[in-house]
Amino acid sequence: MIRTYVGERKSWISFFIVYHLLLILGAYIDAAIPLQPVLYMVFLSLLFFIVFVFIRYQKETRFYKRLKEWDPNLNVTGVDNPDTPFQEIVSESLSEQANLLRQTASENRILLEQEKDDLLSWIHEVKTPLTAMHLMIERLENEPLKAPLKYEWLRIHLLLDQQLHQKRMFFMENDLYIENTNLETVIFEEIKTLQSWCIQKGIGFDIQLDETNVLSDAKWLAFMIRQLLTNAIKYSSKSDIIIKSGYRDGKVTLTIQDFGRGIDSKDLPRIFDKGFTSTIDHHDHSSTGMGLYLTKRVSESLLISVKVESEGGEGTQVTLTFPQKNDFVHLTGV
Repeated sequence: MIRTYVGERKSWISFFIVYHLLLILGAYIDAAIPLQPVLYMVFLSLLFFIVFVFIRYQKETRFYKRLKEWDPNLNVTGVDNPDTPFQEIVSESLSEQANLLRQTASENRILLEQEKDDLLSWIHEVKTPLTAMHLMIERLENEPLKAPLKYEWLRIHLLLDQQLHQKRMFFMENDLYIENTNLETVIFEEIKTLQSWCIQKGIGFDIQLDETNVLSDAKWLAFMIRQLLTNAIKYSSKSDIIIKSGYRDGKVTLTIQDFGRGIDSKDLPRIFDKGFTSTIDHHDHSSTGMGLYLTKRVSESLLISVKVESEGGEGTQVTLTFPQKNDFVHLTGV
């Protein structure tokens, strides 16, 4: 701050120095002017000037120090009251800008909430005809026609479900209910939902659940597993998906392993980024880059660790490590 202050006042300091140098030069050139008294007056003036600058530095920089340390949270009450007219101009300008930004942020928040509510309402409305469509598809006797219709219906259903959970994620903490959850029930329910897709692609499941009870939110855990199974099925063909659970380091783990196209090693650090698909398969327009991103977001709230291991062309293995009961004390109060 000292260097900044000197830089701000360099014109005044330069004027002071040049003015006194000229006095000394005049006394040196003009023999009628005694040099020693002039030097004495310059020395006293310099001392007074140093004291004056020190006092002014303490007073003038107090406001700007607080301004520099101020957390820009649209609240200017943390900034010291201005001491000078110029500081008052700065303070008033900040207050006006903060009020304007607060008003704009409030309006934008209201609009976003309205859009979110409208979208959630629309999704719920669409589910009604979608359910009716599913019943009509089930009544079809033409199997060659029925299979692709069920697949396309499932795609729409999964996309709507993903969008619904994505919008709910902003207030997910208010929706959590941590309880003992049966992995087997959740997994088999999700496989049943994806059954028609699996049959179409010739995909089976090898399920080995040594541990079935975990502490989690059943609804959001089902959503996580749905995203992982969807990815495994989407990028696999005519192979089994291995699902197994067990204990590791005192915690329950769930592993979902497929033998599909896998993930290139250079893409692994970015797989949880929103919208990231692949640097290799740009032609795959079915990828949205949202599945693993949403899985990661949900896992953070459920305190579930997600580890992905993969190699291009050799498949992908995703391991979920569930928390112990004491990890949830601050959330559940149990």
